[in-house]
Amino acid sequence: MLDDMLGRTVSPVFVGRETELTNLAEAYDESRRGETTAVLLGGEAGVGKTRLVSRFVEQAARSGAQVLVGGCVELSTEGLAYAPFTAVLRQLVRERGRDEVVSLLPEGASRDLARLLPEFGEPTFDNETETSRARLFEQFLTLLERLAESGPTVLVIEDIHWADRSSRDLIAFLSRNLGAAQVLILLTYRSDDLHRQHPLRPVLAELSRVNGVVRLDLPRLSRDEVAQQMAGILGSNPGYSRVEKVYQRSEGIPLFVEALLDDCDGEFPDSMQDLILSTVERLPEETQRVLRLASAGGAKVGHTLLARVGGLSDVELESALRPAIAGNVLQVADSRSYVFRHALIREAVQQELLPGEHQRLHARYAEEVSHDRDLVPPGRAAVELAHHWYGARNDEYALLSAWEAALGCIKGFAYAEAIPLLERVLMLWDKVADAGDRIGADHTYVLEKAALAAANCAEPDRGVKFVKAALAELDEDTQPDRVAKLLVRWAVFKIAKAKMGVVEDFRRALALVPGPTHSRLEVLMRLSQHLMLRGEVEEASALCEEGLELAKELGDEYYEGELEMNMALGHSLAGGAAAQYATNLRAREIGERINSGRLILRAIGNNIDSLNEMGRSEDALALSDEGEQLAKKYGLVRNTGGFILNNRAEALEHLGRWDEALETTRRSLALGPTVRTRFHLLRVQADIALNRGEIEHVEGILSELGVLSERPEDFVQDITSSTRLHIGWHLVKGEPQAALDVAHRILSARGQSSKPTLGWRLLALIGYLCCQAEAEHPELSAHVLQHADEAAATLRISGAPSEAYRLTYSRDFDAAATAWEQLRRPYPQAKALLFAAHEAAKADDREGATARLELAAPLAAALRATPLLEDIEVLSRRMGGGTAARPLGELLTPRELEVLRLVATGRSNRDIAAELFISAKTVSVHVSNILAKLDVSSRGEATAAAHRLSLLTH
Repeated sequence: MLDDMLGRTVSPVFVGRETELTNLAEAYDESRRGETTAVLLGGEAGVGKTRLVSRFVEQAARSGAQVLVGGCVELSTEGLAYAPFTAVLRQLVRERGRDEVVSLLPEGASRDLARLLPEFGEPTFDNETETSRARLFEQFLTLLERLAESGPTVLVIEDIHWADRSSRDLIAFLSRNLGAAQVLILLTYRSDDLHRQHPLRPVLAELSRVNGVVRLDLPRLSRDEVAQQMAGILGSNPGYSRVEKVYQRSEGIPLFVEALLDDCDGEFPDSMQDLILSTVERLPEETQRVLRLASAGGAKVGHTLLARVGGLSDVELESALRPAIAGNVLQVADSRSYVFRHALIREAVQQELLPGEHQRLHARYAEEVSHDRDLVPPGRAAVELAHHWYGARNDEYALLSAWEAALGCIKGFAYAEAIPLLERVLMLWDKVADAGDRIGADHTYVLEKAALAAANCAEPDRGVKFVKAALAELDEDTQPDRVAKLLVRWAVFKIAKAKMGVVEDFRRALALVPGPTHSRLEVLMRLSQHLMLRGEVEEASALCEEGLELAKELGDEYYEGELEMNMALGHSLAGGAAAQYATNLRAREIGERINSGRLILRAIGNNIDSLNEMGRSEDALALSDEGEQLAKKYGLVRNTGGFILNNRAEALEHLGRWDEALETTRRSLALGPTVRTRFHLLRVQADIALNRGEIEHVEGILSELGVLSERPEDFVQDITSSTRLHIGWHLVKGEPQAALDVAHRILSARGQSSKPTLGWRLLALIGYLCCQAEAEHPELSAHVLQHADEAAATLRISGAPSEAYRLTYSRDFDAAATAWEQLRRPYPQAKALLFAAHEAAKADDREGATARLELAAPLAAALRATPLLEDIEVLSRRMGGGTAARPLGELLTPRELEVLRLVATGRSNRDIAAELFISAKTVSVHVSNILAKLDVSSRGEATAAAHRLSLLTH
């Protein structure tokens, strides 16, 4: 039997990898405690990654681990999506049986995995393409977690430098989200293959920053280790000169050491290519011929396929292969197939093929697979044919097979892999007569499919090119529906890229589809949602009503549910939180009736926001728990689940559970959410960081959001939240004029949200800003306050939170503090108490001010709200602790106040001395006293404290 034969040039002694083996064993132990989730094992080609992994998994298996192994192949870049995960599923089915694997999954989930392995039946039909891929990821994650419940599991994925885009995304997803203990993912890759533009580089960089991911680099062997390897192969200790020569030529690469020893009777070859080939060239001619055949077949070639391509009987093939297996050039794999012992050997053999020979071999493989698709593993025939017909330079069959493979990729949610195949179809189009008739689609349809694939794999730049090309081929007078769909697609790409001008595209699309069709229904849904988010509620509501009538007329409940939620968004902006809640409930009922996870979860996410708006944050948290569980059930944790987690984080932030809120945002960000959801999550983090005085962290977030550069935004809720953060950032830095400028721009533009809580929260901050800045900037403060009053007159009250912010804006701080206490929101309660204490201090009501500060201090301290706590402490000291309160200006002497005012303008000690006609030394003494009295350590902090405490207004 061929699989009984052993190679003779591999050392039986495991050499030089004890440290790395120990590191892997430690990572395995840590994974069982939930501390480590993945190991990235990198190294040069031939350095021994596979040998190390094999030794590790042997040890893990002996300890009782379930070991799952999948490998990436070069063909993955041509559309063979999810290859390592398909191999893992096939291994599980082979070892445990289909029924047992199905039992590990949620009900119906196996049909999602059917897109990877036919044994699971027919895939589910799902027109929600943007969520179906996320669900597939969730099901694989669930499968690993369920496996881990019965014992430790090791998932090995080799050669991820060849991984397709979908596999890379799934690898990153699992590494970030595998929270279950007892699962370790071991990933290997060639470090020397990672050129600057290699797509794996950003994935490795991202994963290296994930908690629980360990990066391990496998070095070359030392001279002594090369000597040990040689001794293991030769069976005796080699001489010094021989070791030195082999070490110098191999440079410590174990594969090259083996090849050099195998060539020990001759001269050392001039190149490593020659060195590797020298082993092959000593084999019989017929064996070499079959190896050349195998090299063109890919990383793994089945026995029957190789026999047919070579025109050999089983006996003839086995006779030809026996010397290659005995020489450890080729190895027997599972399912009667063969693999080269190392990819470098196959690459060297393949490079020896003549151009014509290479082309003929591809044609032979394509012909045989065309005649019998069972010659390759299930699900691979289309991609194999696309690869081989293209290599054979047969334009007609290359086009047909690329089209078939592309459609297969789209069916399996491998959109990124579909794009190059579709581009190949477009490239070959003019070379094949009647190409449209051959594939049953016109050229524009191929572009439309490519645009769809780009949309579903987040490639907006490529998608726009496909849309533009398709629009150039269409006449809107004769094919208005197709043009309208492409305009909608283009608008969605613009939204993904944060571009303006989206409404114009939607309006043009709507004009093209005046009739009662599904095309018009889609445009109505998209346009109404976009207008709602822009704050244009009246027009959006009218479009929603038209869309709802049309959806009922066409019997399309899915779009009916989407439009109901658009209408609910309008209720929210108009201050009708209760109406929003009820409308979202109707949409959820529709989702449950038609079993649409997307509708159900979007309705839940929106109603978490509704409950927050009404002041029912505890109820919002309970609903978010339900939503998170349903997101797991529907496999949408990464998609709609991220939106639910964002709204949960907002509820936690309101309730003062800031550490939990931050943990929730980190958990959601690890899911790789959409850009908009990511920005929402970052705003929650920025709010907490501002309140804790983490200025550098806030600056980083605001830079990413584009707030500091005032990047244009289209949605009023985003504009309002970003503006509030921008003003807060300037305030905490002691820059009231810059904060006033920001407030003036937003109020003049009327771009703030009419959503009550968001609007009143911004106005409450602006009111406080104007109070602080009126002494230094009276005209601008008055102007901003006038605009703020005008905005306040248009805002409604939707619940207790918006009323509490209104009370704050109206300077009824005691009433606001009481309202916040009833809502159990400690931060705004403490801040309202501080404002009320300031008012009492101004009126020389020491007892009243002290009582309020004593309530505020522990609230701020528990939140670690450092700036607020410092303001509370400074006001307490200014009043002399427990003694009679002093007027505000008496914390500092009149001269110190004069110096502080000049320090706040950025003057140096020498400039201040000249201004006040005193010596620079005296100014230095005053500055030191000011820093001590304000309990700050720098001139900038003194300026910020002075503005917060209104010291410059007296």
